[in-house]
Amino acid sequence: MIEAPVTIDELHAYADGELPPDRRDAVEAWLVAHPADAARVLDWQAQAELVRARYDAVANEPVPARFDFKRIDRTGRAWRAIAAAAAVSFVIGGAAGWVAHGAAAAAPSNFDAYTADALDAYKLFVVEVRHPVDVPGAEREHLVQWLSKRVGSDLRAPDLDAMGLMLVGGRLLPGPAGGPSAFFMYEGPSGERFTLTCTPSGSQQTALRYRSAERYASFYWVDRGLAYVMTGPADRTRLSAIAKAAYDQIDNGTRPGGA
Repeated sequence: MIEAPVTIDELHAYADGELPPDRRDAVEAWLVAHPADAARVLDWQAQAELVRARYDAVANEPVPARFDFKRIDRTGRAWRAIAAAAAVSFVIGGAAGWVAHGAAAAAPSNFDAYTADALDAYKLFVVEVRHPVDVPGAEREHLVQWLSKRVGSDLRAPDLDAMGLMLVGGRLLPGPAGGPSAFFMYEGPSGERFTLTCTPSGSQQTALRYRSAERYASFYWVDRGLAYVMTGPADRTRLSAIAKAAYDQIDNGTRPGGA
C-alpha cells in the first residue's frame, strides 16, 4: 500500500537515479500499478541515454579559441557566445527531461540496458522445449567453469532448490555492451521458468532494483564487477524472493553443488 501519493518530481527523480531510498519502494509500487507512468519514466530514461550518447563527447572537448573570453573583446561577441552555449544547454536539458538534474546517474543507464537485454533473452529461450540451454544442469560444475572462463569472472549458479526451482542449465550470450554474458535457466514444478544473467559491469549500483515489462519482470543488482538480472513471470513477490535467495548466495560467496 502506497503511504503517500507519488509526485511528478519523484518520477523524474526516479528516472534520474536520484530518488531518496526511503521512497523507492513506494514509487516502484506506483509504477507497477500505473503502466502509463511507467512508460513515461522509461521514455525519459531512453531520451536521457540518447542525449548522453550524442553529446557527452562534445561536453568534454576543449573550449574553442573563439569562445575564450580572455581572447575576445567586449564588442558583443562574448555575449553571443554565452547565448549560444545557453541555447545548447537548454536544448539538451529539454530533450532529456531533467537529464541535467541527474547527469551523473550512470546506474539507470546500466539498469535499462542490462534488464532489457535479460528480458529479451528470457523471452527468446524460455519457450524452447528441446534446446533451452547449451549445457544441462546435470553438468553444473562444467557449466559454471566454462561460463566463468568465457565471462572472465568467478561465477556461481545459485542453488534454488529451496525455492522449488531446478537448474535446467545455461548458455553463453552476447551482453548489452558487446561482451560475453552468462545465462542460467531454472524451472519450477509447474513448468514456470526463471533466468539469471551475469555480465561484466563497471556500475557501482548494488541494491536490488525492479523492472516490469507486461507479463515478465526483472530484478537487477551488481556485485564484484558483475551485473546480475533475475527474470521471470511478473509476480513481484515470488520473483523478489527468488532474486534475494540468489543475491544472498552470490553475496556470501557460497558455491552450491560444488560449482
